[in-house]
This record gives sequence, structure tokens and C-alpha cells, in this order.
Amino acid sequence: MESNEWKEQKLFTEELKHQWQLLWRERIDDKVRAEGIAGKDFNLLFVERGTIIIATRDFQLLDFRQILQQHNLIRSEDTVFPNPSTGGWGKFAREVFGKNSKTKRRTHYEKPKGSSGPLKKCGRGWLHVRM
Repeated sequence: MESNEWKEQKLFTEELKHQWQLLWRERIDDKVRAEGIAGKDFNLLFVERGTIIIATRDFQLLDFRQILQQHNLIRSEDTVFPNPSTGGWGKFAREVFGKNSKTKRRTHYEKPKGSSGPLKKCGRGWLHVRM
């Protein structure tokens, strides 16, 4: 029984994600007022046609997590978010994933040994001085 409920929940979540993508892809951009408007109704996302979904001032952006919570798909006490004062997800990614890529790059670079290549101007250097 639980697996069927889980599959239905997953399908419903996929439908929500699809509608979320359509909402942002098919929005109408009003360049005079500098805002984005929903082009059609999205009942699952609680957005009606003509709703302002993005603006420059005094605006609260839509949050996909809040929509999932309104549908009771996730509980707020089950999810753990990083504290913004410690840096959040961006700092976590830089610290954990960034270290490995930097050390790998350093190990692949090898400085050439000996001379730095053929001499320029038959050993006279870069200056164009006639003797």
C-alpha cells in the first residue's frame, strides 16, 4: 500500500515541477512596469492568470517549498536547512566540492624542466638592436 502512495506522490510532485517550469517559461514580461505576469492559470501552484510572479520592488517571490507544504507533500520539521549566518548551501558546495577539484588541477600541471624553449632572435633576446 505504501509503495502505491509513494508512486502517486512522486507523480504528483513531477506534475508540480512540470507546471512550475511552464509557469516561468510562459510568463509575460511587462518591460514598462518591470514585472513578470503569469500567462495562464496554474491551479496546482495556486497561481491565477494575471498574477504577478516576479517584480523589482515590494514583492514576495513564489517559493516551490511553500507550495509543496500547502499540498502536504513535505513537512517543515523533517527538512533541515543550513543556517544562513554560517553560509548556506553555496558555502557548503565551495568547501566540500571545491577542494577536490583544486587539488586535482594542481597535480596535473607539471613545470617543464631545463630551458624554457628555443632562444629568441638567435640568443640576442627580444630587443631589435643592430650591432
